Amino acid sequence: MIFENAHNIRRRIAEACGRCGRKTEEITLVAVTKTFGVDVIKEALSLGMRDFGENYVNEFCQKYAEFSGEDIRWHFIGHLQRNKVKEIIGKTTLIHSVDSVRLAEEISKRAEASGRNVDVLIEVNTSGEESKFGAQPEETASLVTALAKIPNISVSGLMTIGPFLADPELSRPAFRLLRELRDAIQKDGIALPHLSMGMTNDFEIAIEEGATIIRVGTALFGTRQPKT
Repeated sequence: MIFENAHNIRRRIAEACGRCGRKTEEITLVAVTKTFGVDVIKEALSLGMRDFGENYVNEFCQKYAEFSGEDIRWHFIGHLQRNKVKEIIGKTTLIHSVDSVRLAEEISKRAEASGRNVDVLIEVNTSGEESKFGAQPEETASLVTALAKIPNISVSGLMTIGPFLADPELSRPAFRLLRELRDAIQKDGIALPHLSMGMTNDFEIAIEEGATIIRVGTALFGTRQPKT
């Protein structure tokens, strides 16, 4: 099943890139494995996937230990509490969900203590939904500037979660806003190469609006198991 799903998703990525004149090499597919077991990850690895996303710190750390030594790029994509930062430092390729100076300072402190530099994205609430985490769009530029001054972290781009709607086309304004924010900030000389946006329901729209990283779980692995 995963083989067929992955083939279908890669086809859809290629078609979306074709519609907007982009190359498929520009897109990183992060396989979101939250609540799925290690067998799923093993199968995905056998198919050549290397980027995996997790939302929950405890679950992530268990899987990280299970696959110690494997060629895996782990992405932490869920809401991150400051008191959990110490548990994931040194384990991630990219933290997608930094939304405050205080969280960035905690990451910096833990990174410095372990002699590391941590790549992060700033999460932005582009949909205006109160249920979502993320900096407000109007605060994003100042947050990027502030984080650029904090040692031991590197801001690599922006992240957002689009509204979950029956018509994925309705997510386009949220993705376009993130791209426009990134483009405006880059005019001030700050490089932000990555836009992490788009999930199972809307990743094609996100690609058309400039996504470089898409986060897909259900379309790859099927119905998600309830978190226990």
